[in-house]
Amino acid sequence: MEDSAADAVIQLRNSVEKSGFSTQDCSDATMMRFLIARSMDISKTGKMFVQWRKWRDEMVPKGFIDESEVEDELKAKKIFLQGLSIKQLPVIIVLANRHFHSKDQLQFKKFIVHLLDKVIASGCKGKEIGNEKWIAIVDLKQISYKNIDPRGLITGFQFLQNYYPERLGKCFILNMPWFFVSVWRMVSRFVDSATLKNILIVSNEEERRIMIDEVGEEVMPVEYGGKAKFIALQDVVIPQLHG
Repeated sequence: MEDSAADAVIQLRNSVEKSGFSTQDCSDATMMRFLIARSMDISKTGKMFVQWRKWRDEMVPKGFIDESEVEDELKAKKIFLQGLSIKQLPVIIVLANRHFHSKDQLQFKKFIVHLLDKVIASGCKGKEIGNEKWIAIVDLKQISYKNIDPRGLITGFQFLQNYYPERLGKCFILNMPWFFVSVWRMVSRFVDSATLKNILIVSNEEERRIMIDEVGEEVMPVEYGGKAKFIALQDVVIPQLHG
């Protein structure tokens, strides 16, 4: 870490601790993620970090969300955790045609946390460093109007941006139907530029090849040009990362 970055981390720790929150259990890499998300502005980053701490304490008081708390969302088998990409990033696949608007919004929010925490844990080799990223593939094949959930999409992106900053390595969106284009335009207004630059709407064979090369054939399902089978999120056993 360069001297300027190290100084910024020290200043951020001091700012957060003056607000009454400890940073002792957070690595420099974690602090740097938040700094990058707020363009290295100490004041803005401090507020963001404190808000994250408060949210985490309220939403995840045990340090993790147990499967028993999100059973309804898991039953749909809409999320798959495939393993590690060529660059050792966890790869998740979302089958959007298995998603429906949740009547229980609290459970849906808990499910997002359960999912993201498990993805992060799957990329850690024993201990979280703090700068782990992942790759997402969102397949919109065979979706209908009943699968469209703008509120759920916006909630997911808000969680990513506010509580899991700088975690998304790449997101590939496949098989976008014409009627979803207007939905995406509306949703993307709530997505910051740093996140949008990591999203690729795959629309031709060259972009599909880029996706396969980045993910790797060994973890990419056969249906997308790889060699793997789909692995449901709940079928992957990973030790919980507490905190």
